[in-house]
Amino acid sequence: MSTGKIRPPKLDLKNIGRRIREIRGFDLNQGQFAETLGIRQNTLSNYENGKIVPTLEMLLKLKAHSGRSIDWIVFGEENPLPR
Repeated sequence: MSTGKIRPPKLDLKNIGRRIREIRGFDLNQGQFAETLGIRQNTLSNYENGKIVPTLEMLLKLKAHSGRSIDWIVFGEENPLPR
């Protein structure tokens, strides 16, 4: 019988950072992309290097900029949780 506790998937900050870097692409350097997102370059660097967890606000900005889902940004897939 289920205890009712939901365990979220473990976050892989390095892979989240790689996907953020992929969203940035080759056309923008970190400073330019950080300015687009309204953050400092060192904050973007920390996201891309897997040192800090992106905030929900940042995930929403990345989604709006890229057209990718938050599920893809965070987990690398469109629907990470079984239904």
